[in-house]
Amino acid sequence: MGDGSYDRTLREFCIPDYILVSGSERRNVSHVPACPVIVFINSKSGGQLGGELLVSYSTLLNKNQVFDLGKNAPDKVLQKLYATLETLKHNGDNFAAEIHNRLRIIVAGGDGTASWLLGVVSDLKLPHPPPIATVPLGTGNNLPFAFGWGKKNPTTDLQSVTSFLKDVRLANQMKIDSWHIVMRMKAPKEGSCDPIAPLELPHAMHAFHRVSSTDKLNMDGYHTYRGGFWNYFSMGMDAQVSYAFHSERKLHPEKFKNQLYNQSAYLKLGCSQGWFFSSLFQSSRNIAQLAKVKIMKKGHWEDLHIPRSIRSIVCLNLPSFSGGLDPWGKPNRKKSIYRDLTLPYVDDGLFEVVGFRDAWHGLVLLAPNGHGTRLAQTSRIRFEFHKGAADCTFMRVDGEPWKQPLPKDDDTVVVEISHHGQVSMLATPLCRSKSMYDPSSPSVDREEDDSSDDELQEDWEERRKFGAADTFKYPDGIDIAQVS
Repeated sequence: MGDGSYDRTLREFCIPDYILVSGSERRNVSHVPACPVIVFINSKSGGQLGGELLVSYSTLLNKNQVFDLGKNAPDKVLQKLYATLETLKHNGDNFAAEIHNRLRIIVAGGDGTASWLLGVVSDLKLPHPPPIATVPLGTGNNLPFAFGWGKKNPTTDLQSVTSFLKDVRLANQMKIDSWHIVMRMKAPKEGSCDPIAPLELPHAMHAFHRVSSTDKLNMDGYHTYRGGFWNYFSMGMDAQVSYAFHSERKLHPEKFKNQLYNQSAYLKLGCSQGWFFSSLFQSSRNIAQLAKVKIMKKGHWEDLHIPRSIRSIVCLNLPSFSGGLDPWGKPNRKKSIYRDLTLPYVDDGLFEVVGFRDAWHGLVLLAPNGHGTRLAQTSRIRFEFHKGAADCTFMRVDGEPWKQPLPKDDDTVVVEISHHGQVSMLATPLCRSKSMYDPSSPSVDREEDDSSDDELQEDWEERRKFGAADTFKYPDGIDIAQVS
């Protein structure tokens, strides 16, 4: 590619300074870019890769349209940009109007970073909100994988970044459901609660912006937190392993420089926490011991039966969990127990509720038609935690875990999930997510599922040969006998 052709390609993505920088002089612009982009990069993600991508995008594009999330709050960036665009449009600037209509967002980071941006775009209620493409810079990369952007950390040279920009230009928009989380707990009689120690909530849960006293969601004498997710909410052992991993990475960030090391560390922590060997860790609680679970069914709350063997529960919006595995699969509606279940569409106003006994249970996801224990499909779910089961449990939203204290007296901690509109993602032809409105999506009449929900008891060698991804996986070259 010659320099002239290269420049012509890149100008399709560039936004001029007069739109991006306050007080900049408006210059005559004759060419309207086909795919103007705003790029947000978590420079701390992917070891060195986040910083390298920041340099590459800043080199190829106008540096003022590329933002380091460690230095720039995305809500402030977008508020300012859209205020400028609205003002220019009001003054008859047709170029600004076209930028507004064609704008796309690129976010580079892990699943937590991508979820953060999705939450910001949802909260701002922007006019004509831009669709979002995700660059996989994390460990699991479930969100990028669900929409065809891959799960391996990318190369960061100029040619690779240019190729990614071309894919963004060609990508199709796809609506996905947003899910609102409300978490309510009793306010302490004394001291601060911002957040409740040792509660370190992720970005998606608005730790420092609790529901105001005038909000209808609030209750007198309680603190209420709100947030959202787009991929999954999980609770139990998988979140506990994730929390241990994130805690270790905070203490020793220098060790977590590449995806392979991260996956190896994840495995070791999974073993040490009892995710593989539950019988050796009697302190681990199953979900039925921890919480009373209700789902909304035909306008009424109904108790959801959770088998006592289940130690991890996942509320899943996308068919990508634990490094790209699909825990729901394709229910065979000819079986009476699956008669009311459907394929996991991402825009049907329902999420899938799946349970796992342990990491070995997750290995069946790699077998043909493998799946977790299907518990329900619903638009609302409520977890109620009462005194006595445990001092705490672990929760995770789109890759970001936290340690959740549980009641010490006659109080109740409540977590409720409900539908909260939709957002637009950008999807490549490799997209795994399915829309209920897409004629190319598989019909329920062709669903295949010959597996059984009986608790499979494979022997040791049978378990080992499956392999798995992230939370469940033995990375290549790791001998379980050598894991401490």
